[in-house]
Amino acid sequence: MALVLSSFRYLSLAVGLSLGSLGAQAAADSTVEIRWTGYGIPHIRATDERGLGYGIGYAYARDNACLLLEEAMTARGERSRYLGEAGSNSAGMPNLASDVLFGWINDEAAVRRFERAQPATLVDRLDGYVAGFNRYLHAPAIPLACADEPWARPLVRADLVRLTRRLLVEGGLAQFGEGLLAASQPRIAAGSGIRPAPRRLRQELGSNAIAVGSARAAGARSLLLANPHFPWRGALRFYQLHLTLPGQLDVMGAALPGLPLVNIGFNRHLAWTHTVDTAAHFTLYRLALDPRQPRHYLVDGQSLPLREDVVKVVIRTADGRLETVERSVWVSRFGPLIRLPGQLDETATQAWALRDANLDNSRVLAQWDAINRADSTVALTRAIATRQGIPWVNTLAADDRGQVAYLDLSVVPYLDATQLQACLLPELAAQGLPGLRGDLASCHWRDDPDARQPGIVPTAQQPQLSGNGVLQNSNDSAWLTDPARPLEGFSPLVSRAGEPLGGRTRYALSRLAGMPRVSADELRKLVVANQVASRDWVWSDLRAYCARPAHRPAVRRACQELADWDGTANLTAGPGLQVFAGFLQRLSADGSLWRRPFDPADPLHTPTGIDLARDGADERLGRWLTEALAERLPRAWGEVQLSAGVGIPGGDGHLGIYNAIQSQAQGDQREVVSGSSYIQLVRFTADGPQARGLLAFSQSSDPRSPHYRDQTLLFSRQQWPVLPFTERQIQADPQLQRLRLIP
Repeated sequence: MALVLSSFRYLSLAVGLSLGSLGAQAAADSTVEIRWTGYGIPHIRATDERGLGYGIGYAYARDNACLLLEEAMTARGERSRYLGEAGSNSAGMPNLASDVLFGWINDEAAVRRFERAQPATLVDRLDGYVAGFNRYLHAPAIPLACADEPWARPLVRADLVRLTRRLLVEGGLAQFGEGLLAASQPRIAAGSGIRPAPRRLRQELGSNAIAVGSARAAGARSLLLANPHFPWRGALRFYQLHLTLPGQLDVMGAALPGLPLVNIGFNRHLAWTHTVDTAAHFTLYRLALDPRQPRHYLVDGQSLPLREDVVKVVIRTADGRLETVERSVWVSRFGPLIRLPGQLDETATQAWALRDANLDNSRVLAQWDAINRADSTVALTRAIATRQGIPWVNTLAADDRGQVAYLDLSVVPYLDATQLQACLLPELAAQGLPGLRGDLASCHWRDDPDARQPGIVPTAQQPQLSGNGVLQNSNDSAWLTDPARPLEGFSPLVSRAGEPLGGRTRYALSRLAGMPRVSADELRKLVVANQVASRDWVWSDLRAYCARPAHRPAVRRACQELADWDGTANLTAGPGLQVFAGFLQRLSADGSLWRRPFDPADPLHTPTGIDLARDGADERLGRWLTEALAERLPRAWGEVQLSAGVGIPGGDGHLGIYNAIQSQAQGDQREVVSGSSYIQLVRFTADGPQARGLLAFSQSSDPRSPHYRDQTLLFSRQQWPVLPFTERQIQADPQLQRLRLIP
């Protein structure tokens, strides 16, 4: 039966045999209702967990079937089979490296272990998701763009498990997929071939979050701003939804592909969000190879064998033939071997292994399910502390009692201070990588009876703050979440104090410090103003430099474009924005011309200024401005940075632009790849939660959908519509459409 969403106000579909009175009652009890409000937001109501999953899967397939089917292919390690070895997955990882990585982490045994660890309610929801998704596949409203692709096949529960495990390792092993492949191949000469991507997580996944309690909130009991910065495509692309199990669950927000719950959102009593944290979620180990026995390594002088896990990858050749290749993943007690030529090289005497703490995290789905049901910041804290299922993010929240909370209770390797002093490798620590000695058994992760998983830090030793004031995070450590209550003294694998703050953190803290009371409108302005905060750090000195006579023509032109620029990353910002971005990138990379370098005693205001009197400053400044001028496109920002043909405000978060947007050059423009994604601004009042927000890249990844760029246009205009949460709001929506399904 074709399932076509009609334009009628109500559409009821029943599938199956004729039902008698008892059967009709049973069918009514299991009915799933989906109501779509404006911009394609599904409000899914069911009577049981399987029905709720059914509605989620069906709604998601309507908007993103091909996206999820391709990501399921990736998580199975089958990209090379269907697409060939050339090309890359949605995260930019080459197909063969992707297949080896996910073929290894998602082998049948690992998938079965994860499934067995899930509570029955979540298994029901996963199964419902699969059934609802597949139902839409069998009778789509419009033919799927990928319908003829051999990889576009119905899902099974294991696909959702693989997708979940893929997300788990984003903070660790997924950043080293090329290194895993390199270690499974013949030795590569130093300085050649594959390069690491250990900073991809921090570059593409960021976020801003501010929670305001009753002591500082204006016009509300509390406020929460959620502004996660995530990819605009692929496996980490958010999706809006509203889930209801009457009497049990009523939560709205956004979910990542394949997850049958809300990752960031709000319910009647609590709003929460996440920001990517700075904690380590893996460690690298330098192994001492045994010179007497191949494929052995030494721990405390004892020779131990490496385990060989053979990953078979089917590759489609250029002429269409299928060939099977085998790659051996060599596994130590510290994890699989990786090799990054020129950085983590394998030699005759040493090799490198990586242990990812989240490979054993089977609690992640139950964790977010518990968060969805929490009714206060106290309940939220308890839900996270008792499960420890958060993989690689901070949590900030506000509740209807006026309380706020910050928690960095993510999954982190546990080594005590004595171990860290004896085991940390300074050469890797200088690169921001957690490297340890692998030749000593004493450098193994510690087990603590209070932790929910062997080898991870117990929550009592992780950063937490609560109260009724203001808490914020923009991907810096926990240190200055509240400057009045600095969080210090933690393991360097958990949180570091006394290090430079990012530009977005400096901007938020400086603005919040000037607000005795914080309103929802002020929080919104932090995002939509698109101020380039770093301009204030150097502007007076840059103007003084530009005022000097006898500059070359290119320098004079760059200075003029800077003078004409309004200091924002709005659509109307002139080319001076691009000149400034290129200039500041070079100034920061050089690091020697700051008039006031970073001072841990004054982190909000340093580094700042340009030392114009420094030897060689004049030449370097002129060269940087000339280079930045040559790189810029001589048009307004809204004509340069686009998505689906729509001009996008915002820019590089390293510039202190709160509305962080990352874009890549494509010909004579820049295409957005990551940045502000799902935005929610929640006010708790006596009438309950009142929320505004949007999904910056829109609900659907299908260009034929009316919801492919409708919210992108809103984001371009910086309009945040009301998020319809209450029954009255849903019923009053002029775009309301209804669908009833019987699973």
